[in-house]
Amino acid sequence: MAQPSSVKLVEICRVAPKPGAPDLLSLPLTYFDSLWLRFPPVQRLYFYELTSSSSSNSSTSADSVVLAYLKTSLSLTLKHFVPLAGNLTWPQDSHTPLLSYVQGGTVSLTVAESDADNFDHLSSNNVFLESKAYHPLVPQLESSHERTAAIALQITLFPGRGFAIGTAMHHAILDGKTYISFVKSWAHACSKQIEIGLSIGSDISLPEQLKSLYDRTVIYDPTGLGLESIYLNDWQNLDGPNNRSVKVWEFKAPPDDSVRSIFEFTGAQIQTLRQMVLEKVSDPVHLHLSTFSLACAYTWVCLVKAQEIEAGKVLVQVVSVDCRSRLDPPVPENYFGNCMMGVMGFADAKELLGEDGLVAAVTAISETIKGLDKNGVLKGAHELYFSKIKDLFQAEGIYATAGSHRFQIYDTNFGWGRPKKVEVVSIYRTGAISVSDSKNGGGGIEIGVVLKKRLYGSICFSICCRFWKAPSQGLSIT
Repeated sequence: MAQPSSVKLVEICRVAPKPGAPDLLSLPLTYFDSLWLRFPPVQRLYFYELTSSSSSNSSTSADSVVLAYLKTSLSLTLKHFVPLAGNLTWPQDSHTPLLSYVQGGTVSLTVAESDADNFDHLSSNNVFLESKAYHPLVPQLESSHERTAAIALQITLFPGRGFAIGTAMHHAILDGKTYISFVKSWAHACSKQIEIGLSIGSDISLPEQLKSLYDRTVIYDPTGLGLESIYLNDWQNLDGPNNRSVKVWEFKAPPDDSVRSIFEFTGAQIQTLRQMVLEKVSDPVHLHLSTFSLACAYTWVCLVKAQEIEAGKVLVQVVSVDCRSRLDPPVPENYFGNCMMGVMGFADAKELLGEDGLVAAVTAISETIKGLDKNGVLKGAHELYFSKIKDLFQAEGIYATAGSHRFQIYDTNFGWGRPKKVEVVSIYRTGAISVSDSKNGGGGIEIGVVLKKRLYGSICFSICCRFWKAPSQGLSIT
């Protein structure tokens, strides 16, 4: 099993938006944002391999070129995402927390170097890693009770082999769709810079689908319950009266014997799961047999069996849902900020442990998703219990997802090809499973999991993956 990576700090620099950005921009948080006010940042890691055709003979000069392009294109990109160079505060005279950018605002960019021998271990297929293996490769978000940064970035060089881009994004400032838009914009700017060569005076234009909409008036509260006030009042009273802290929580670290890996469901395997469900039910019309539902349902069953959950326990699957198209009128796809909610599906552990566990899991997830269209995506949104939510997300029996295969994250090309591997690092603290498209394409999906080492090797886990025979026949580890 690959060991944790050690890195050498090269520099910590501050990158400002290219001149020409607005001098002042302040965005109030909406109720979609406020829901995640103090949640820990989402950390994601991209590995890129430098082949002989994409780098020079000198690893030192190749690394210098990579850094130059990444830094310059980041500055160009921040001109189009100015709020990300700002900070989140909660002034005494403001009802809502504010994301504010003022002239001179910057983003923290850490540059580090790791042993080149680690690259293949950390980015290769078919390996288990200690849960904290990626921790040195992702940045820490600057956060205090008074002020928290929007993002932090890190570039780790593996001389002669490749590089990794680590990101930490404040969940109250942007959701997965906005985050992906920023990173793909950075990749677009970098690849264009490589085409035309570095130039201080150069600029880039973004494709229409990557241009952000900052208009907060497109977000409204159809419930009429004042969700924003409800959420903010709960946050203010969480740790004492009138508490305006914006410091992100530190979730507990996983046990030292935890390991992580990614499991790939190919398009053919998803179809196999679909057929398995169809053979068990007489009326499949009510089931939502999407790639996401099937992969998450199967993983849910595997985890419950591996963890030996008691049969009488009620289990919860929390699914993140993009609300942009589900509101009336719909919110534009390029809206900057959060527009997502977590919805819950329930199932008895006894059902998931039974012969038809996959059907039970798919049914629970399907009912949750279909209920959105029937009852509205914000039904029950005012009933969240903030006093318990921190513990809830790390409680036994709560399963959550992070990411989406619809983001097409493996299309993120900075000019040196597609990523060799992408990981959601922060699941090692939140306990969620990560979801993304497969790097191998073909309609596949990748699921990232962190578990205690003994559970990965347990007979129970092998049995529940009963058609996982070999990479060519069943589910494979990527």
